[in-house]
Amino acid sequence: MRFRHRAAAGFATLLLPLAGLVGLASPAEAATSATATYAKPQDWGTGFEGKWTVKNTGTTSLSSWTVEWDFPSGTSVTSAWDADVTNSGNRWTAKNKSWNGTLAPGASISFGFNGSGSGSPGNCKLNGGSCDGGPTQPGDNAPSAPGTPSASGITNTSVQLSWSAATDDKGVKNYDVLRDGAKVATVTGTSYTDSGLTAGTDYSYSVVARDTADQTGPASGARAVRTTGGTTEPPTGDKIKLGYFTEWGVYGRNYNVKNLVTSGSASKINAINYAFGNVKNGQCTVDDTYAAYDKAYTADQSVSGAADTWDQPLRGNFNQLRQLKAKYPNIKVLYSFGGWTYSGGFGQAAQNPAAFAKSCKAVVEDPRWADVFDGIDIDWEYPNACGLTCDSSGPAAFKNLMSALRTEFGQNYLVTAAITADGSSGGKIDAADYGGASQYLDWYNVMTYDYFGAFNAQGPTAPHSPLTSYNGIPQAGFNSADAIAKLKSKGVPSKKLLLGIGFYGRGWTGVTQAAPGGTATGAAPGTYEAGIEDYKVLKNSCPATGTVAGTAYAYCGNNWWSYDTPATIAGKMSWAKSQGLGGAFFWEFSGDTSNGELVTAINNGLN
Repeated sequence: MRFRHRAAAGFATLLLPLAGLVGLASPAEAATSATATYAKPQDWGTGFEGKWTVKNTGTTSLSSWTVEWDFPSGTSVTSAWDADVTNSGNRWTAKNKSWNGTLAPGASISFGFNGSGSGSPGNCKLNGGSCDGGPTQPGDNAPSAPGTPSASGITNTSVQLSWSAATDDKGVKNYDVLRDGAKVATVTGTSYTDSGLTAGTDYSYSVVARDTADQTGPASGARAVRTTGGTTEPPTGDKIKLGYFTEWGVYGRNYNVKNLVTSGSASKINAINYAFGNVKNGQCTVDDTYAAYDKAYTADQSVSGAADTWDQPLRGNFNQLRQLKAKYPNIKVLYSFGGWTYSGGFGQAAQNPAAFAKSCKAVVEDPRWADVFDGIDIDWEYPNACGLTCDSSGPAAFKNLMSALRTEFGQNYLVTAAITADGSSGGKIDAADYGGASQYLDWYNVMTYDYFGAFNAQGPTAPHSPLTSYNGIPQAGFNSADAIAKLKSKGVPSKKLLLGIGFYGRGWTGVTQAAPGGTATGAAPGTYEAGIEDYKVLKNSCPATGTVAGTAYAYCGNNWWSYDTPATIAGKMSWAKSQGLGGAFFWEFSGDTSNGELVTAINNGLN
């Protein structure tokens, strides 16, 4: 895959064999003042990626460089970048481009190529001399990457690091220890204790080996470390304002992390749930790896304004979220697992909560993106009840799972859950111990929407997100006020409850009356799914014609829709504050207008 990406990037130049070689500098010019080292970053079976690094080890500048080597029969260069590469039979020559020939003392430059075959280079020459800087010795390869460091003895201000040794054909001299990409120490052994750190703070460590010629090899994998002490506080401000960002929204909806910036929404929220990670075989796992950490963004699509490169260690949504957090440091990002589609895996997870929690932390703390996530959100629809599938784990399963997550993640991470808003007697809230589980959680996202919709094709028409009950409501307890009251009665503190807002409407067609309670013939047409439409569409295609139970409805033609508007959100936020709730959350960003009307209404209403 990377080969295909690289070829498409336009850097590679197809090579044609040439009979003659470029004239070389005499050995006296640079034989002892520069080195050339070879590495093979990738091998995909039918081909490979080769990389040469030229380093000026002398005291004066080099004005040009030429590297020569032999490949055995059957191995050849097929394309190259950052150098002009030619050959005469099995002898290959690479010469600097016009813009990268000058090397100051201590500077280095790398060029690469794609090759076919399986052979390794031999008889290396740099500017006519030996590639290791000496007149007769064969080329000196750079050391390998050390093992990813392990961390132990973590305190408020220090951490003990250790790693497996690198290898080198001439021997490893020492190791550079990098903290957040900057060198903090050089040691001769394979361990180091870093001190003077800040309590409750995230750090990332990697290690680079140096050989006897002072060449550095590739960096080890990164180890994320959070010092003890302190705690991951809930987002700043009096109230939590959280939105869901969907992994799949970058496709058909073309909604990227940068849209949070251009809409103004990023400055008005303080938490994001990234949805969704999957739950398979009782374990947390990344769902769409391409969208999550491989999709390349152009400069105009990127939060930072810089285009992704083919060889950067992290791309995709995770890298964009990292850039967003750099721009808006107050925003907490949580990785949400489950959801309507992926909740079927929680039953198996509940059989071994500790193993499930351990798997989740491994995903959240993956060294490639450990700095992106501040916590985990569990969206189990529904414990000991039915959603897309039915669960029979028992009333204690949810509490046990939350307890295991808090034990595994500790107090330095946020642990939250999206839960049912079924306030009916004997309903879904009564099916699990949400009260007992709340002690382990920072907050609940109470899904106070989707109460009614065209999943009942003939109606009666009813608002999908009623704040309160009303005369003629199809089901008692199916409203926000009853759900919140029930959760409070079970011992959940008000400040741990967030009111849910849908940035979409639900609707029917074949409706003959404007008021709620009418009959229908089926689901109204929707852009992505029948019976559902984004607010940004409905506000123009079917404007609100009335309100009921604190939310809006609209009757246009023979279609009937219900959805929240900035005005009804203002009323809901006022109610949330009067109840002492912790704030509000919404599903999901892309349903809002390009200037973030609904996010603005939530922010204004909670401030």
